[in-house]
Amino acid sequence: MMRLPASLTACSLLLLLPLFASCHPTHTLEKNKLVFMEQFSSTGSRFNWKNVTCPLCKAVFAILDIALLSNSNEERVAQAVGEACIRLRLADERVCRNITELFKDDFIQALRESVLWPSEACAVLLGPSCGKFDLYAPWNITLPKVPKPPVTPPSLPKPGSPQSRVLFLTDIHWDQEYEAGSTADCNEPLCCRKDSVSKSWWKRTAGYWGTYSNCDLPLRTVDNLLDNAARTGPWDWVYWTGDIPAHNVWSQTRKQQLSELSVISRLIYKHLGPNVTVYPAVGNHESTPVNSFPPPFVHGNRSSAWLYDAMAEEWAPWLPEQALKTLRYGGFYTVEIQPGLRLVSLNMNFCARENFWLMVNSTDPANQLQWLVHILQASEDKGEKVHIIGHIPPALCLGSWSWNYYHIVNRYESTITGQFFGHTHVDEFKMFYDEATLTRPLGVAFIAPSVTTFINLNPGYRAYYVDGNYKGSSRLVLDYESYILNLTEVNHSPEPNPKWTLLYRATEAYGLPSLFPSDWDGLIQTFIKDDRVFQKFWYYRHKGHISTPCTETCKTGQICNLRSGRYDMIAQCSYLNDFEENFLQAAGTTLC
Repeated sequence: MMRLPASLTACSLLLLLPLFASCHPTHTLEKNKLVFMEQFSSTGSRFNWKNVTCPLCKAVFAILDIALLSNSNEERVAQAVGEACIRLRLADERVCRNITELFKDDFIQALRESVLWPSEACAVLLGPSCGKFDLYAPWNITLPKVPKPPVTPPSLPKPGSPQSRVLFLTDIHWDQEYEAGSTADCNEPLCCRKDSVSKSWWKRTAGYWGTYSNCDLPLRTVDNLLDNAARTGPWDWVYWTGDIPAHNVWSQTRKQQLSELSVISRLIYKHLGPNVTVYPAVGNHESTPVNSFPPPFVHGNRSSAWLYDAMAEEWAPWLPEQALKTLRYGGFYTVEIQPGLRLVSLNMNFCARENFWLMVNSTDPANQLQWLVHILQASEDKGEKVHIIGHIPPALCLGSWSWNYYHIVNRYESTITGQFFGHTHVDEFKMFYDEATLTRPLGVAFIAPSVTTFINLNPGYRAYYVDGNYKGSSRLVLDYESYILNLTEVNHSPEPNPKWTLLYRATEAYGLPSLFPSDWDGLIQTFIKDDRVFQKFWYYRHKGHISTPCTETCKTGQICNLRSGRYDMIAQCSYLNDFEENFLQAAGTTLC
């Protein structure tokens, strides 16, 4: 058998990095793959990025392009990827073999259909110093010629005005193989499982309700959360922004994904009842291979029809037929929640760098953003307010997608009154400013904490209080509460009904009169001046489980992160004159 060059083995491993990166959500804006590798190494894997130089990467991709001209080389390329994964100890042999087998068909097909040149591929993997990624070159959506209406600053509703109470769930990550007493520290990306093998003589074991480690949740914890949420109702409606399966991305099947979709959807319906409407969004873990979401131009067995059709069937009790129609087409939809309030659920996988199908064409996949503009203009014309939900925050998206979304939010700032996302697993927010000066706050994306513990977190969920259903309502978020299950307490002597506790209420914790964009911008200024308040945020960000404070460079990076609602806005931090001239360098070091 012909053996591919060793350099191809090394570069083939780089092709898998976006796939492994999905196993651990990163909280940065750029170079998320490098950050992931640093975090992944801390769990027992080893990878030396110094072995990968720019000339080597380009040479290897040139070889790879030639190799893939022949169908007979597909299996050899897959074998090279598996061998590289093993030799460089990215994961143990079983994980490497399984994930290579799972991803090879879709990934190689997407790579073959793309127009990637070696310099473009290496620019993605190693950064802009190694080339320019022209494949993701700038593109623009078209805005209507209708002038933007005058902006009226938001004001608090009159005392006693109705409020809507909205339950928010995200990143459940149910692990069918979770087992109390199993090892919590293993050599695989996901532990606390029946077959987890301890990586040292000292064995830390999985708790009954969950574990502070790189572990997901047993079904009993999800069931208990929903039971607790139902008892603490009533809820006017629910936003649920995806990621149902566990992080065992190397061993998932379509049958398993669909089974988990069905179990969790029906469990939510069972606990909350037929009178509470749930509005879901598609997460990046719903598909297998993970992050694989072909745009609608891909047909046949490689398309996402198997997933979207099942979602439409499971979510039919909550969504009208017109919403189900666009859900089947591209995983997104719009629906009227109440007179005067419309919801848009976006498929954020069409903006994700890890979605390798976007190598084929990343220009507004499924025309989703252009469709969003159409919906927003119609809502503006009718005087509707709009909430947007999605899984991945826009700041973590591909550059042009993120830039266009930011542009849309600027144009329709009076119409978009709520943005709700998940994915990072932590409790944070992202600011949107006017494009002209980047100083006037006009929007905020709320990023809610995960249900899962992955990694080193308490389970949690969120309750939003929204300006209610009455004529002239702003439909803005007025307050929210974050709830957790304190694993330190409930695992000590497990009981059938553990207590979920209120971690904090936003206005009380931060001393804010409201949660308008100007309030969040002012809170960031408070973080800069008062470290005590920032450390409180840092504690809440990790759902009440953090061992070390965030100071100096860490704090600088986090403040920059909060201000950056768009992927390229780290430079905006220069507006924070309280920092020294090396602020940008410090922020870059932190975030990368």
